[in-house]
Amino acid sequence: MSEPVTLRVENTVAVISIENPPVNALSHAVRSGLAEKIQSAISDDAVKAIVLTAEGRTFPAGADVREFGRPRETPILSQVCDLLESSPKPTIAAVHGNALGGGFELALACHYRVVLRSAKLGLPEVKLGVLPGGGGTQRVPRIVGAAAALDLMLTGKPISAQKALDLGLVDQMAEADVADAAMAMARNVIADGSKTRPTRERVEGLQDAVGFANAIAARREKKKNDPQPSVAEIINCVEAAQILPFEAGLAKERAAFDECETGPEATAMRHAFFAERRAVKVPELKGATLREVKLIGVVGAGTMGAGIAIACLDAGFPVVLVERDQDGLERGIQRIVANYDKSVAKGRIDAATGEERLSRLTGTTKMQDLAPVDLIIEAVFEDEQVKRNVFAQLDAVMKPGGILATNTSYLDIDALAATISRPQDVVGYHFFSPAHIMKLLEVVVGGKTDSNVVATGFELARKLRKVPVRAGVADGFIGNRVLAAYRLAADFMLEDGATPAQIDAAMRAYGFPIGPYQVLDMAGLDISWARRKRLAATRAPEDRYVAIGDKICEQGWFGQKAGRGYYIHDQDGGPVENPDVLAIVEEERRLQGIAPRSFSEQEIQERCLFAMANEGARLVSEGVALRPSDVDVVLLYGYGFPRHRGGPMMAADQAGLLTVKNALTNWQVEEPRFWAPSPLFDELIKNGKKFGDL
Repeated sequence: MSEPVTLRVENTVAVISIENPPVNALSHAVRSGLAEKIQSAISDDAVKAIVLTAEGRTFPAGADVREFGRPRETPILSQVCDLLESSPKPTIAAVHGNALGGGFELALACHYRVVLRSAKLGLPEVKLGVLPGGGGTQRVPRIVGAAAALDLMLTGKPISAQKALDLGLVDQMAEADVADAAMAMARNVIADGSKTRPTRERVEGLQDAVGFANAIAARREKKKNDPQPSVAEIINCVEAAQILPFEAGLAKERAAFDECETGPEATAMRHAFFAERRAVKVPELKGATLREVKLIGVVGAGTMGAGIAIACLDAGFPVVLVERDQDGLERGIQRIVANYDKSVAKGRIDAATGEERLSRLTGTTKMQDLAPVDLIIEAVFEDEQVKRNVFAQLDAVMKPGGILATNTSYLDIDALAATISRPQDVVGYHFFSPAHIMKLLEVVVGGKTDSNVVATGFELARKLRKVPVRAGVADGFIGNRVLAAYRLAADFMLEDGATPAQIDAAMRAYGFPIGPYQVLDMAGLDISWARRKRLAATRAPEDRYVAIGDKICEQGWFGQKAGRGYYIHDQDGGPVENPDVLAIVEEERRLQGIAPRSFSEQEIQERCLFAMANEGARLVSEGVALRPSDVDVVLLYGYGFPRHRGGPMMAADQAGLLTVKNALTNWQVEEPRFWAPSPLFDELIKNGKKFGDL
């Protein structure tokens, strides 16, 4: 294997080039190579300036995440950055692609920076539960001040080359060959006397001391309740750039990085990072041939269908949208038009882009207009008979080899596929609402689904910028089945003595944006009521059934859309707890002979979380989910599970599987089947393993 870092001298300019595909991650081998080549260039009397560049599609896109959580081998990144910055010869970074995290810090340590117009720069470490560890918290504020530095580090979002130029973080923007532009800059600097410009000595961003301190105070107040330790540490370290000498600030940054890196939040966020990448590795991809998808059909122009159509239009596909009558079609098209009008008004896209996307949309009430379509996504009402009727019509008009994807949340895809002549072409695409915004896509694989159809689904998800997770056929697939366990655990506590507001508050305290009863009110209580009625015939008589939700729905209180649900939504000052629901709860307790008891915040959280993890373990054992981390990805991207917790399976790992299993066993006396621990717990505990090992 060739060296990951090379050095060549062109006239009097040393060109140090990084080549560590695919993204030139700053592994130990790269850091060692950089340190060696920088020192060689410095000691070569023939060299007057140093250009740092990278081969392939990008400048280093960050650290090697596989090294996180482990002791670093020297040289660490901050030492390499120090070599660049303290060089007696000018150092120039030639940046293209995505210079993120350690890659951006490497460029910041150079004396000058030239970037390609298409480049992106950023410090996304907060998304992994850590902070910049190569001097970013000290160098960026010296150039741009506290406010802009904190925006960059606390959002983790990359900025454009133009924005970086406007802020003064880079010196020049190249339109074409950034390496040539950097070489030209090196020659100019040499001609100008080979002046160095260490970033540590820059003070532009420190001039307004009061403004700097005010920005720190404002962000500290705004983020005071943020559960990620790295957020507070980023603010502290940026503050240190103003009040401490540079070396002391670097030492503070390094200590904070080390502390955060080994904490539970960063561990969970790294798990989430790798889990997302692992989820796309499914058995059907091996040897599969992708089916051609150039034209997409969407059946159903309601909220979900319109959102799916927007997602496809945004990805560049022409879309044929079908609705059963003209009025429904026009409402659906208006939803799509309104979405693009809003995007234009907010500056997300320009008017020409909105018009171009709408030009690819064709609306019709005729199923036969779907004859030339390569892939059809059915998004009609969640009713088996309605979907069967649509399937029959589509079977009659679809071309051979066309893919029929059903956007169902719960229904049996195998049963639907069995009603038509092409079950091998049927797959589930479970989008989450709003479909053009939510990133999760459950790709549901039926018993007869062709592997090429599955592979095509994962490729389509990539084009739609979705996070796909493979699921087997089961009621609710992965996400809604875990959600059902979450809600049932909450309902048991509600009937046993807790209140909706108390349960919601406990789960918000854990990190969920809203609690389970707030979610029910938002989604509409009638949706879960319809599912309970559908499953009533198959419910085991010995299973505990909580009828509170049914009694609420019988009053017509379907949540936000009705003004009432678990909360009252038609009052000023936001939703308040519905006293009539509390009366229903008390009456149900009386009918069931339940003496209410109190629940602590910790017990509420544990019962909800352990119920989710137990259901996830069952899904893995049944083969509905390929691996525990897939369950985590679904909950993170589809259900608001806090990312710094990593998902329910990661949460169980961090709590300790024996602890979780013992709690489940203790609760079995209340509801034997629901709380029965999955056999997977015993298997893992016996072998000294965790869910994360699978």
